[in-house]
Amino acid sequence: MNTLILPYLCQQKQINMKRSHLIAIGIIAVAIGILISAGQDVTTYANFAQAAQKGDRVKLVGQLVKDRPIEYDPMKDPNYLAFYLRDDAGDVRRVVLRAGKPQDFERSEQIVLTGQIQGEVFEASDMLLKCPSKYKDEEVYVRSEKR
Repeated sequence: MNTLILPYLCQQKQINMKRSHLIAIGIIAVAIGILISAGQDVTTYANFAQAAQKGDRVKLVGQLVKDRPIEYDPMKDPNYLAFYLRDDAGDVRRVVLRAGKPQDFERSEQIVLTGQIQGEVFEASDMLLKCPSKYKDEEVYVRSEKR
């Protein structure tokens, strides 16, 4: 009787060991996939001049130029926002974001944009607002549907 049970138990142990190996390999594959996808959105910080020189996607930090017009007409196109931004080097350029205008946009202390230069305009795909005073630690993140 023992001779019949022993091969069966060995076979079951091998099957369980194979399953655990497959699960471990699956977990490793998922982790590698997450790392690869996270590494694809590695953009460097730049000002307008550096962005124009590189031609690649960059992150740009600046302040809204409040004495220039802000173009946003939700009745015409709710996913079009154009404004002027002054970068850290003092250069001012027009920015176009294909997304809705966030609440308290005009009150933002600092704007971080992700995008690239297209001619004389900075085409932004993402925008992060750093809000003042009562929203001191609050940030507003806006992502464009067009990439």
